[in-house]
Amino acid sequence: MTTARTTTGASRRHTVTDSPYGPLTLVATDGVLAGLYMTAQRHRPPEETFGEPDHGPFDETIRQLDAYFAGELREFDLPLHLDGTPFQRTVWAELQRIPYGETRSYGELADILGKPGASRAVGLANGKNPVGIIVPCHRVIGASGSLTGYGGGLDRKQRLLAFENGTRDTVQALF
Repeated sequence: MTTARTTTGASRRHTVTDSPYGPLTLVATDGVLAGLYMTAQRHRPPEETFGEPDHGPFDETIRQLDAYFAGELREFDLPLHLDGTPFQRTVWAELQRIPYGETRSYGELADILGKPGASRAVGLANGKNPVGIIVPCHRVIGASGSLTGYGGGLDRKQRLLAFENGTRDTVQALF
């Protein structure tokens, strides 16, 4: 399970790493992972907010991402710097409780959070998740089981879910 913290006026660094889903931009605030962004991602902050290029703060993040993409890691164990509203941070914490290979609907998450009827608010918070994949917002689906919304694009969401539910051969055929 990951942990969250927030601060202001912090130093930021970034790097780009390859993945089966295209380049991933990793952003750290004071050396702690604060962003994982895909190309053409909705709600991706402007590049100038990512700070100076520096691979140093990301060795463990990249190691865990590589293990995840190799099918060897099912739960990330990284400190996170998640900036957001208290409600967003609550939603993001709940996302981290969705087990690998499982999904929850927006309505189910709203119920778990004690806010029945707040599925739209959960969806909005889910869409603003700054650390995709590691905070697994791709595991949230529509009430009917449909793949609704994903900041990285529905194709990537489908591929991530297939990766977590399929065989390695099936997943490799998708790329």
